[in-house]
Amino acid sequence: MNIDKSQIVELLKSRGDHDKAQQARSELPDQVDTEKDSSLLSKLGVNPSELLGGGSDLGGKLGL
Repeated sequence: MNIDKSQIVELLKSRGDHDKAQQARSELPDQVDTEKDSSLLSKLGVNPSELLGGGSDLGGKLGL
């Protein structure tokens, strides 16, 4: 599944992870493929399964 980089950046900022948000801005492609880019997401502390709506309200925050 593809997710817009800005949504991930906003998620990180909402967690208070401003350094990781900046890192995401510089390292992630504009459209993040949750499977292909899973290692980058993991490095940022973002669980791809959470982005897909599993286990928390992140899907709601991302508009999924």
